[in-house]
Amino acid sequence: MKLGAFYKGSDLKKPTGGKKRRVRKTKKKALGGGSPQIPKLGENDVRYVERVRGGNIKVRIREVRYANVYVAKEKKHVKAKILSIVSTPANPDFARRNFIVKGAVIQTEVGKAVVTSRPGQDGVVNAVLVE
Repeated sequence: MKLGAFYKGSDLKKPTGGKKRRVRKTKKKALGGGSPQIPKLGENDVRYVERVRGGNIKVRIREVRYANVYVAKEKKHVKAKILSIVSTPANPDFARRNFIVKGAVIQTEVGKAVVTSRPGQDGVVNAVLVE
């Protein structure tokens, strides 16, 4: 894996348009971040814990089967099985590949719902039922 593959910014950009000198000679691994962790629709929930910056932990989800769906009429949450991904505004290809991201429209046992959480970051799929 190349170190420069995940580098997200430029050391030499300045908002005023002036010149800025390079601070370090090489790119550091800590600056790169990592590859995106996008959960897929699977047979059961597969989670793992990852150490992140500052020694904190982040629970990521690799495969997901269930979602916490908020039903506005009854004002309560229901654990519902995800049947399929209908559409994904972020990237239409994600729906075809069964990736679940924030904003995705999913078909559940209780009906269509929109994902409100970030499953790759939070480790859980929260959604709101769409009437």
